Amino acid sequence: MKNQRNIVFGTGPLGLWVAQMLLEQDKEVTVVNRSGKVDHEIPARIKVIEGDASNSAKVYEICKGADAVFHCAMPTYTKWPEKFPSLTRGILDGVKRAGCRLIYADNLYGYGDTQGLPLTESLPYNATGHKGKVRASMAQILLSEADVKVVIARASDFYGPLVTNSAFGEMFFKAALTGKPANLLGNVDLPHTYTYIKDFARALVRLSDQDDAFGQVWHVANPPTVTTRQLVSLVEEYLQKPVKIRSAGKRMVSFLGVFNPMLKEMKEMMYEWEQQYIVDHKKYEDRFGNDSTPHEVAIRETVEWYRASLNIR
Repeated sequence: MKNQRNIVFGTGPLGLWVAQMLLEQDKEVTVVNRSGKVDHEIPARIKVIEGDASNSAKVYEICKGADAVFHCAMPTYTKWPEKFPSLTRGILDGVKRAGCRLIYADNLYGYGDTQGLPLTESLPYNATGHKGKVRASMAQILLSEADVKVVIARASDFYGPLVTNSAFGEMFFKAALTGKPANLLGNVDLPHTYTYIKDFARALVRLSDQDDAFGQVWHVANPPTVTTRQLVSLVEEYLQKPVKIRSAGKRMVSFLGVFNPMLKEMKEMMYEWEQQYIVDHKKYEDRFGNDSTPHEVAIRETVEWYRASLNIR
């Protein structure tokens, strides 16, 4: 499909990897954030511009003439109820006026607590916490907009190069590389689906080129679900040394949340870590196959990125 120009809102790890995947397909790509600057080194062919995504007029100016727009933008985790809906509405209204296709990067919060049952795209939105309700509401608004072609891709908790603020991010890898106890959440011996960040980005780019994928929700393909402890074991095998871990349950997270706003927000999501959390991606795999990165490879690439980023050898 001819795709002359792509706009990516958000320059977090996902937005930057989407831009990289688009570039590898020799597509023109512009990334947008509030500052017009990116913290990481990126290829010169990726254009970076400033723009307030909650301003639909600004979004229109940025997107007019583009073919595909990727919504990978996200406000600070502690500010979702106040800022996320207006940001998404700004993108939606601007894209609608510009006549572009919209690809939205979502997570699984909207389903709420499924009591350990596998997560499928057909589940109802039963979230009771404010972050889950925000995600569910935005997905419903996006898919109900008849005048915009929208596709939604959902991923589980992700990790990988550039990913720092995640349950399996810097608080784990930095400690593991420096020989300190690494902090994790919940019961590490329960199955938990993890998404590799590059796989999420690749799925978004693939969906953007498939007309028949629009108007639907897709769970991106992941490698086989393992326990968090098994992922830690892969890190230990690659580092050739043991990694001491400490895992915080809901009570500890509640206590620490008094002092740490991010942990306070995590309390709402602790059901993910206190029962099995398995994502079903059969719909995506049946349509596109499963070329997800094996955890062994993903762990190696993640460790090497952290080594370089933190200057640790």
